[in-house]
Amino acid sequence: MDSQFWIICVLITSIILIVISIVKFKLHPFLALLLASFYVGALMKMAPLKMITAIEDGIGSTLGFLAAVIGLGTILGKMMEISGAAERIGLTLQKCRWLSPQVIMVIVGLICGITLFVEVGVVLLIPLAFSIAKKTETSLLMLAIPLCTALMAVHCIVPPHPAALFVTNALGADVGTVIVYGLVIGLLASLIGGPIFLNCIKNKIPFKSVPEEFSDMKVKTEEELPSLGITLFTILLPIVLMLIKTIADFIVDKNSFSYSLLEFIGNPITAMFIGAFVAYYMLGIRRNMSMSVLLFKTEDCFSSIANILLIIGAGGAFNGILKNSGLSDGLAGILSNLDMHPILLAWLVAIILHAAVGSATVAMMGATAIVSPMLPLYPNVSPEIITLAIGSGAIGCTIVTDSLFWLVKQYCGATLNEIFKYYTSATFIASLVALAGTFLLSYII
Repeated sequence: MDSQFWIICVLITSIILIVISIVKFKLHPFLALLLASFYVGALMKMAPLKMITAIEDGIGSTLGFLAAVIGLGTILGKMMEISGAAERIGLTLQKCRWLSPQVIMVIVGLICGITLFVEVGVVLLIPLAFSIAKKTETSLLMLAIPLCTALMAVHCIVPPHPAALFVTNALGADVGTVIVYGLVIGLLASLIGGPIFLNCIKNKIPFKSVPEEFSDMKVKTEEELPSLGITLFTILLPIVLMLIKTIADFIVDKNSFSYSLLEFIGNPITAMFIGAFVAYYMLGIRRNMSMSVLLFKTEDCFSSIANILLIIGAGGAFNGILKNSGLSDGLAGILSNLDMHPILLAWLVAIILHAAVGSATVAMMGATAIVSPMLPLYPNVSPEIITLAIGSGAIGCTIVTDSLFWLVKQYCGATLNEIFKYYTSATFIASLVALAGTFLLSYII
Protein backbone atom coordinates (compact mmCIF):
# COMPACT_ATOMS: atom_id res chain seq x y z
CA MET A 1 0.00 0.00 0.00
CA ASP A 2 2.84 2.36 0.89
CA SER A 3 4.51 1.55 -2.44
CA GLN A 4 1.30 2.33 -4.36
CA PHE A 5 0.85 5.59 -2.46
CA TRP A 6 4.43 6.58 -3.29
CA ILE A 7 3.98 5.82 -7.00
CA ILE A 8 0.82 7.95 -7.13
CA CYS A 9 2.56 10.79 -5.29
CA VAL A 10 5.55 10.73 -7.64
CA LEU A 11 3.33 10.71 -10.74
CA ILE A 12 1.00 13.49 -9.55
CA THR A 13 3.81 15.72 -8.31
CA SER A 14 5.74 15.19 -11.57
CA ILE A 15 2.70 16.39 -13.55
CA ILE A 16 2.27 19.34 -11.18
CA LEU A 17 5.97 20.13 -11.69
CA ILE A 18 5.47 20.18 -15.48
CA VAL A 19 2.39 22.40 -15.19
CA ILE A 20 3.97 24.91 -12.78
CA SER A 21 7.21 25.01 -14.79
CA ILE A 22 5.36 25.85 -18.02
CA VAL A 23 2.48 28.00 -16.75
CA LYS A 24 3.98 29.80 -13.75
CA PHE A 25 7.68 30.01 -14.55
CA LYS A 26 7.28 30.12 -18.37
CA LEU A 27 9.79 27.31 -18.84
CA HIS A 28 9.89 25.79 -22.31
CA PRO A 29 8.04 22.41 -22.41
CA PHE A 30 11.29 20.74 -23.54
CA LEU A 31 13.03 21.82 -20.33
CA ALA A 32 9.95 21.16 -18.19
CA LEU A 33 9.67 17.56 -19.42
CA LEU A 34 13.38 16.91 -18.92
CA LEU A 35 13.15 18.39 -15.41
CA ALA A 36 10.23 16.08 -14.63
CA SER A 37 12.22 13.13 -16.02
CA PHE A 38 15.13 13.77 -13.62
CA TYR A 39 12.64 14.38 -10.81
CA VAL A 40 10.89 11.02 -11.32
CA GLY A 41 14.19 9.18 -11.73
CA ALA A 42 15.56 10.63 -8.49
CA LEU A 43 12.44 9.88 -6.44
CA MET A 44 12.23 6.34 -7.85
CA LYS A 45 15.89 5.88 -6.78
CA MET A 46 17.27 5.18 -10.23
CA ALA A 47 21.04 4.98 -10.57
CA PRO A 48 22.34 8.20 -12.19
CA LEU A 49 23.79 6.46 -15.26
CA LYS A 50 20.63 4.35 -15.68
CA MET A 51 18.61 7.57 -15.57
CA ILE A 52 20.71 9.17 -18.30
CA THR A 53 20.52 6.00 -20.42
CA ALA A 54 16.72 5.91 -20.07
CA ILE A 55 16.49 9.55 -21.17
CA GLU A 56 18.81 8.98 -24.14
CA ASP A 57 16.95 5.86 -25.21
CA GLY A 58 13.59 7.60 -24.81
CA ILE A 59 14.63 10.54 -26.97
CA GLY A 60 16.33 8.34 -29.55
CA SER A 61 13.53 5.80 -29.96
CA THR A 62 10.94 8.56 -30.26
CA LEU A 63 12.73 10.90 -32.67
CA GLY A 64 14.30 8.05 -34.62
CA PHE A 65 10.91 7.44 -36.17
CA LEU A 66 9.12 10.78 -35.88
CA ALA A 67 11.86 13.23 -36.89
CA ALA A 68 11.82 12.10 -40.53
CA VAL A 69 8.02 12.05 -40.71
CA ILE A 70 7.70 15.51 -39.16
CA GLY A 71 10.34 16.95 -41.50
CA LEU A 72 8.70 15.47 -44.60
CA GLY A 73 5.26 16.54 -43.42
CA THR A 74 6.53 20.07 -42.94
CA ILE A 75 7.66 20.16 -46.58
CA LEU A 76 4.18 19.09 -47.67
CA GLY A 77 2.60 21.80 -45.53
CA LYS A 78 4.98 24.45 -46.87
CA MET A 79 4.24 23.52 -50.48
CA MET A 80 0.52 23.81 -49.74
CA GLU A 81 1.11 27.24 -48.28
CA ILE A 82 3.20 28.75 -51.06
CA SER A 83 1.14 27.23 -53.89
CA GLY A 84 -2.27 28.20 -52.51
CA ALA A 85 -3.47 24.58 -52.51
CA ALA A 86 -5.49 25.07 -49.31
CA GLU A 87 -7.24 28.09 -50.79
CA ARG A 88 -8.13 26.07 -53.90
CA ILE A 89 -10.07 23.62 -51.75
CA GLY A 90 -11.88 26.45 -49.98
CA LEU A 91 -12.81 28.26 -53.19
CA THR A 92 -14.09 25.03 -54.76
CA LEU A 93 -16.25 24.20 -51.75
CA GLN A 94 -17.75 27.70 -51.84
CA LYS A 95 -19.30 26.78 -55.19
CA CYS A 96 -21.26 23.95 -53.54
CA ARG A 97 -24.45 25.86 -52.82
CA TRP A 98 -25.82 23.02 -50.69
CA LEU A 99 -22.98 23.36 -48.17
CA SER A 100 -23.28 26.03 -45.49
CA PRO A 101 -20.26 28.31 -44.93
CA GLN A 102 -19.69 26.70 -41.51
CA VAL A 103 -19.60 23.17 -42.96
CA ILE A 104 -17.25 24.39 -45.69
CA MET A 105 -14.81 25.60 -43.02
CA VAL A 106 -14.97 22.22 -41.26
CA ILE A 107 -14.19 20.31 -44.47
CA VAL A 108 -11.37 22.70 -45.37
CA GLY A 109 -9.93 22.31 -41.87
CA LEU A 110 -10.08 18.52 -41.98
CA ILE A 111 -8.58 18.10 -45.45
CA CYS A 112 -5.91 20.78 -45.25
CA GLY A 113 -5.19 20.04 -41.60
CA ILE A 114 -3.84 16.58 -42.53
CA THR A 115 -0.53 18.15 -43.57
CA LEU A 116 -0.51 21.31 -41.42
CA PHE A 117 0.34 21.91 -37.78
CA VAL A 118 -2.73 23.38 -36.10
CA GLU A 119 -1.28 26.87 -35.53
CA VAL A 120 0.07 26.99 -39.10
CA GLY A 121 -3.34 25.87 -40.35
CA VAL A 122 -5.07 28.70 -38.52
CA VAL A 123 -2.69 31.33 -39.91
CA LEU A 124 -2.85 29.89 -43.44
CA LEU A 125 -6.62 29.37 -43.64
CA ILE A 126 -8.00 32.29 -41.64
CA PRO A 127 -7.92 34.62 -44.69
CA LEU A 128 -10.40 32.22 -46.30
CA ALA A 129 -12.70 32.67 -43.30
CA PHE A 130 -12.28 36.44 -43.64
CA SER A 131 -13.23 36.27 -47.33
CA ILE A 132 -16.37 34.16 -46.74
CA ALA A 133 -17.40 36.29 -43.76
CA LYS A 134 -17.28 39.42 -45.94
CA LYS A 135 -19.17 37.83 -48.84
CA THR A 136 -21.92 36.28 -46.71
CA GLU A 137 -22.03 38.99 -44.01
CA THR A 138 -21.65 36.27 -41.40
CA SER A 139 -20.13 36.76 -37.96
CA LEU A 140 -16.47 35.76 -38.12
CA LEU A 141 -16.99 33.61 -35.02
CA MET A 142 -19.43 31.41 -36.96
CA LEU A 143 -16.66 30.57 -39.46
CA ALA A 144 -13.40 30.73 -37.51
CA ILE A 145 -14.56 28.46 -34.68
CA PRO A 146 -15.63 25.53 -36.94
CA LEU A 147 -12.35 25.89 -38.86
CA CYS A 148 -10.19 25.88 -35.73
CA THR A 149 -12.18 23.05 -34.13
CA ALA A 150 -11.65 20.88 -37.21
CA LEU A 151 -7.93 21.73 -37.30
CA MET A 152 -7.59 20.75 -33.63
CA ALA A 153 -9.50 17.49 -34.18
CA VAL A 154 -7.36 16.33 -37.10
CA HIS A 155 -4.22 17.49 -35.26
CA CYS A 156 -5.00 15.19 -32.31
CA ILE A 157 -6.40 12.02 -33.87
CA VAL A 158 -5.18 11.68 -37.46
CA PRO A 159 -1.63 10.55 -38.31
CA PRO A 160 0.77 11.69 -39.75
CA HIS A 161 0.38 14.51 -37.22
CA PRO A 162 3.30 14.15 -34.78
CA ALA A 163 1.37 13.57 -31.53
CA ALA A 164 -1.15 11.23 -33.16
CA LEU A 165 1.64 9.30 -34.86
CA PHE A 166 3.63 9.14 -31.62
CA VAL A 167 0.70 7.59 -29.74
CA THR A 168 -0.03 5.21 -32.63
CA ASN A 169 3.58 4.04 -32.71
CA ALA A 170 3.97 3.85 -28.91
CA LEU A 171 0.84 1.74 -28.48
CA GLY A 172 1.56 -0.48 -31.49
CA ALA A 173 -1.61 0.58 -33.31
CA ASP A 174 -2.12 0.25 -37.07
CA VAL A 175 -1.56 3.61 -38.75
CA GLY A 176 -4.09 3.06 -41.55
CA THR A 177 -6.86 2.03 -39.17
CA VAL A 178 -6.25 5.07 -36.96
CA ILE A 179 -6.33 7.36 -40.02
CA VAL A 180 -9.66 6.02 -41.31
CA TYR A 181 -11.47 6.00 -37.97
CA GLY A 182 -9.78 9.22 -36.91
CA LEU A 183 -11.11 11.07 -39.96
CA VAL A 184 -14.63 9.72 -39.36
CA ILE A 185 -14.61 10.67 -35.68
CA GLY A 186 -12.92 13.99 -36.45
CA LEU A 187 -15.58 14.92 -39.00
CA LEU A 188 -18.43 14.01 -36.67
CA ALA A 189 -16.88 15.80 -33.68
CA SER A 190 -16.07 18.92 -35.72
CA LEU A 191 -19.56 19.16 -37.22
CA ILE A 192 -21.31 18.80 -33.86
CA GLY A 193 -18.82 20.89 -31.89
CA GLY A 194 -18.68 23.55 -34.62
CA PRO A 195 -21.64 24.28 -36.94
CA ILE A 196 -24.37 22.39 -35.04
CA PHE A 197 -23.42 23.80 -31.63
CA LEU A 198 -23.05 27.35 -32.98
CA ASN A 199 -26.32 27.22 -34.93
CA CYS A 200 -28.13 26.16 -31.76
CA ILE A 201 -27.00 29.35 -30.04
CA LYS A 202 -26.60 31.63 -33.09
CA ASN A 203 -28.97 34.23 -31.65
CA LYS A 204 -26.55 34.72 -28.76
CA ILE A 205 -23.39 34.98 -30.85
CA PRO A 206 -22.35 38.60 -31.44
CA PHE A 207 -21.57 39.80 -34.94
CA LYS A 208 -17.82 40.05 -35.47
CA SER A 209 -16.47 41.62 -38.62
CA VAL A 210 -12.89 41.09 -39.84
CA PRO A 211 -10.55 42.96 -37.43
CA GLU A 212 -9.13 46.09 -38.99
CA GLU A 213 -5.51 44.95 -38.62
CA PHE A 214 -6.28 41.90 -40.78
CA SER A 215 -8.59 43.54 -43.30
CA ASP A 216 -5.87 43.72 -45.97
CA MET A 217 -5.15 39.95 -45.87
CA LYS A 218 -6.10 38.63 -49.29
CA VAL A 219 -7.01 35.27 -50.78
CA LYS A 220 -5.29 34.44 -54.09
CA THR A 221 -7.34 34.56 -57.28
CA GLU A 222 -8.34 31.29 -58.94
CA GLU A 223 -5.85 31.84 -61.77
CA GLU A 224 -2.97 31.81 -59.29
CA LEU A 225 -3.97 28.49 -57.70
CA PRO A 226 -3.24 24.85 -58.62
CA SER A 227 -6.15 22.75 -59.88
CA LEU A 228 -8.37 20.88 -57.44
CA GLY A 229 -7.28 17.49 -58.81
CA ILE A 230 -3.59 18.21 -58.32
CA THR A 231 -4.27 19.66 -54.88
CA LEU A 232 -6.23 16.66 -53.59
CA PHE A 233 -3.83 14.16 -55.19
CA THR A 234 -0.85 15.79 -53.48
CA ILE A 235 -2.48 16.13 -50.05
CA LEU A 236 -4.05 12.68 -49.94
CA LEU A 237 -1.27 10.63 -51.59
CA PRO A 238 0.65 9.88 -48.34
CA ILE A 239 -2.60 8.94 -46.60
CA VAL A 240 -3.57 6.59 -49.44
CA LEU A 241 -0.12 4.96 -49.39
CA MET A 242 -0.40 4.34 -45.64
CA LEU A 243 -3.88 2.87 -46.10
CA ILE A 244 -2.57 0.46 -48.76
CA LYS A 245 -0.53 -1.33 -46.13
CA THR A 246 -3.58 -1.69 -43.88
CA ILE A 247 -5.66 -3.11 -46.74
CA ALA A 248 -2.81 -5.47 -47.67
CA ASP A 249 -3.04 -7.01 -44.19
CA PHE A 250 -6.43 -8.43 -45.15
CA ILE A 251 -6.00 -9.43 -48.78
CA VAL A 252 -2.32 -10.21 -49.42
CA ASP A 253 -0.30 -13.20 -48.24
CA LYS A 254 2.05 -11.87 -45.54
CA ASN A 255 4.85 -14.17 -46.71
CA SER A 256 4.78 -12.85 -50.28
CA PHE A 257 7.03 -10.28 -51.95
CA SER A 258 3.96 -8.18 -52.78
CA TYR A 259 3.14 -7.78 -49.10
CA SER A 260 6.73 -6.78 -48.28
CA LEU A 261 6.63 -4.17 -51.04
CA LEU A 262 3.27 -2.76 -49.92
CA GLU A 263 4.43 -2.74 -46.30
CA PHE A 264 7.50 -0.75 -47.36
CA ILE A 265 5.50 1.76 -49.43
CA GLY A 266 2.87 2.09 -46.71
CA ASN A 267 5.37 2.86 -43.96
CA PRO A 268 4.81 6.50 -42.82
CA ILE A 269 8.41 7.47 -43.60
CA THR A 270 8.26 6.06 -47.16
CA ALA A 271 4.76 7.44 -47.78
CA MET A 272 5.70 10.94 -46.61
CA PHE A 273 8.99 10.81 -48.55
CA ILE A 274 7.11 10.04 -51.78
CA GLY A 275 4.51 12.68 -50.91
CA ALA A 276 7.15 15.36 -50.37
CA PHE A 277 8.72 14.83 -53.81
CA VAL A 278 5.30 14.72 -55.47
CA ALA A 279 4.50 18.04 -53.76
CA TYR A 280 7.81 19.49 -54.99
CA TYR A 281 6.89 18.59 -58.55
CA MET A 282 3.12 19.16 -58.60
CA LEU A 283 2.97 22.31 -56.48
CA GLY A 284 6.43 23.68 -57.22
CA ILE A 285 8.33 22.72 -60.37
CA ARG A 286 5.19 22.48 -62.53
CA ARG A 287 4.29 25.98 -61.34
CA ASN A 288 7.64 27.32 -62.56
CA MET A 289 9.44 27.33 -59.21
CA SER A 290 13.17 26.66 -59.47
CA MET A 291 14.98 24.17 -57.26
CA SER A 292 16.87 27.05 -55.62
CA VAL A 293 13.52 28.57 -54.55
CA LEU A 294 12.33 25.19 -53.27
CA LEU A 295 15.59 24.78 -51.33
CA PHE A 296 15.10 28.18 -49.70
CA LYS A 297 11.49 27.35 -48.79
CA THR A 298 12.56 23.96 -47.39
CA GLU A 299 15.24 25.50 -45.20
CA ASP A 300 12.71 28.10 -44.06
CA CYS A 301 10.13 25.51 -43.03
CA PHE A 302 12.71 23.28 -41.31
CA SER A 303 13.73 26.12 -39.00
CA SER A 304 10.18 26.18 -37.62
CA ILE A 305 10.03 22.52 -36.50
CA ALA A 306 12.88 22.55 -33.98
CA ASN A 307 10.37 23.46 -31.27
CA ILE A 308 8.06 20.50 -31.89
CA LEU A 309 10.98 18.07 -32.28
CA LEU A 310 12.48 19.08 -28.94
CA ILE A 311 9.14 18.79 -27.14
CA ILE A 312 8.46 15.36 -28.61
CA GLY A 313 12.00 14.21 -27.81
CA ALA A 314 11.62 15.33 -24.18
CA GLY A 315 8.24 13.60 -24.05
CA GLY A 316 10.00 10.42 -25.15
CA ALA A 317 12.55 10.93 -22.36
CA PHE A 318 9.76 11.26 -19.79
CA ASN A 319 8.15 8.08 -21.10
CA GLY A 320 11.51 6.29 -20.93
CA ILE A 321 12.02 7.30 -17.31
CA LEU A 322 8.51 6.16 -16.32
CA LYS A 323 9.13 2.74 -17.87
CA ASN A 324 12.69 2.14 -16.71
CA SER A 325 12.10 3.38 -13.16
CA GLY A 326 9.38 0.81 -12.62
CA LEU A 327 6.75 3.51 -12.12
CA SER A 328 4.80 2.44 -15.21
CA ASP A 329 4.48 -1.16 -14.03
CA GLY A 330 3.40 -0.06 -10.59
CA LEU A 331 0.93 2.37 -12.10
CA ALA A 332 -0.54 -0.37 -14.28
CA GLY A 333 -1.30 -2.42 -11.20
CA ILE A 334 -2.98 0.53 -9.51
CA LEU A 335 -5.06 1.50 -12.55
CA SER A 336 -6.20 -2.08 -13.06
CA ASN A 337 -7.91 -1.91 -9.66
CA LEU A 338 -9.85 1.23 -10.57
CA ASP A 339 -13.42 0.74 -11.62
CA MET A 340 -12.98 2.87 -14.76
CA HIS A 341 -13.10 1.85 -18.40
CA PRO A 342 -9.67 2.25 -20.07
CA ILE A 343 -11.19 4.37 -22.87
CA LEU A 344 -12.66 6.81 -20.35
CA LEU A 345 -9.42 6.84 -18.37
CA ALA A 346 -7.32 7.59 -21.48
CA TRP A 347 -9.68 10.41 -22.48
CA LEU A 348 -9.79 11.87 -18.97
CA VAL A 349 -6.02 11.91 -18.50
CA ALA A 350 -5.47 13.59 -21.89
CA ILE A 351 -8.10 16.31 -21.42
CA ILE A 352 -6.85 17.15 -17.92
CA LEU A 353 -3.25 17.35 -19.10
CA HIS A 354 -4.22 19.55 -22.07
CA ALA A 355 -6.07 21.96 -19.78
CA ALA A 356 -3.16 22.02 -17.34
CA VAL A 357 -0.19 22.20 -19.71
CA GLY A 358 -1.78 23.98 -22.67
CA SER A 359 -0.27 21.70 -25.29
CA ALA A 360 -2.20 18.91 -26.97
CA THR A 361 1.11 17.30 -27.98
CA VAL A 362 2.48 17.23 -24.43
CA ALA A 363 -0.90 16.05 -23.12
CA MET A 364 -1.04 13.11 -25.54
CA MET A 365 2.52 12.03 -24.77
CA GLY A 366 1.90 12.22 -21.03
CA ALA A 367 -1.36 10.32 -21.33
CA THR A 368 0.38 7.61 -23.37
CA ALA A 369 2.99 7.14 -20.65
CA ILE A 370 0.31 6.86 -17.97
CA VAL A 371 -2.17 4.65 -19.82
CA SER A 372 0.01 2.32 -21.91
CA PRO A 373 1.19 0.06 -19.03
CA MET A 374 -2.37 -1.08 -18.32
CA LEU A 375 -3.23 -2.10 -21.91
CA PRO A 376 -2.09 -5.73 -21.52
CA LEU A 377 -4.70 -6.03 -18.77
CA TYR A 378 -7.46 -5.24 -21.30
CA PRO A 379 -6.83 -7.51 -24.31
CA ASN A 380 -10.34 -6.84 -25.65
CA VAL A 381 -9.58 -3.12 -26.13
CA SER A 382 -7.48 -2.54 -29.26
CA PRO A 383 -4.53 -0.11 -29.26
CA GLU A 384 -6.25 1.78 -32.09
CA ILE A 385 -9.17 2.55 -29.79
CA ILE A 386 -6.94 3.78 -26.96
CA THR A 387 -5.04 5.92 -29.48
CA LEU A 388 -8.31 7.56 -30.55
CA ALA A 389 -9.39 7.96 -26.91
CA ILE A 390 -6.20 9.83 -26.02
CA GLY A 391 -6.55 12.05 -29.11
CA SER A 392 -10.22 12.69 -28.30
CA GLY A 393 -9.28 13.94 -24.85
CA ALA A 394 -6.56 16.23 -26.21
CA ILE A 395 -9.09 18.00 -28.47
CA GLY A 396 -10.93 19.44 -25.47
CA CYS A 397 -10.21 22.20 -22.96
CA THR A 398 -8.49 24.71 -25.21
CA ILE A 399 -8.15 27.44 -22.59
CA VAL A 400 -5.80 30.29 -21.65
CA THR A 401 -2.86 27.91 -21.16
CA ASP A 402 -2.96 27.04 -24.89
CA SER A 403 -1.41 29.42 -27.43
CA LEU A 404 -4.14 28.42 -29.89
CA PHE A 405 -6.73 30.03 -27.59
CA TRP A 406 -5.01 33.41 -27.93
CA LEU A 407 -4.43 32.97 -31.67
CA VAL A 408 -8.16 32.44 -32.27
CA LYS A 409 -9.04 35.34 -29.98
CA GLN A 410 -6.70 37.69 -31.84
CA TYR A 411 -7.90 36.76 -35.33
CA CYS A 412 -11.58 36.95 -34.34
CA GLY A 413 -11.21 40.26 -32.52
CA ALA A 414 -13.23 38.70 -29.68
CA THR A 415 -13.18 39.22 -25.93
CA LEU A 416 -11.75 36.67 -23.51
CA ASN A 417 -15.26 35.80 -22.32
CA GLU A 418 -16.51 35.26 -25.89
CA ILE A 419 -13.70 32.86 -26.78
CA PHE A 420 -14.34 30.91 -23.57
CA LYS A 421 -18.07 30.71 -24.26
CA TYR A 422 -17.84 29.75 -27.92
CA TYR A 423 -14.43 28.30 -28.83
CA THR A 424 -13.57 26.52 -25.57
CA SER A 425 -17.11 25.13 -25.47
CA ALA A 426 -16.85 24.01 -29.10
CA THR A 427 -13.64 22.06 -28.50
CA PHE A 428 -15.04 20.51 -25.31
CA ILE A 429 -18.21 19.37 -27.11
CA ALA A 430 -16.08 18.01 -29.98
CA SER A 431 -14.01 16.12 -27.42
CA LEU A 432 -17.12 14.56 -25.85
CA VAL A 433 -18.48 13.59 -29.27
CA ALA A 434 -15.12 12.04 -30.20
CA LEU A 435 -15.18 10.07 -26.93
CA ALA A 436 -18.68 8.80 -27.68
CA GLY A 437 -17.59 7.86 -31.22
CA THR A 438 -14.57 6.01 -29.84
CA PHE A 439 -16.79 4.03 -27.46
CA LEU A 440 -19.05 3.06 -30.38
CA LEU A 441 -16.06 1.99 -32.48
CA SER A 442 -14.78 -0.16 -29.61
CA TYR A 443 -17.69 -2.50 -30.26
CA ILE A 444 -16.65 -2.81 -33.92
CA ILE A 445 -12.84 -3.18 -33.80
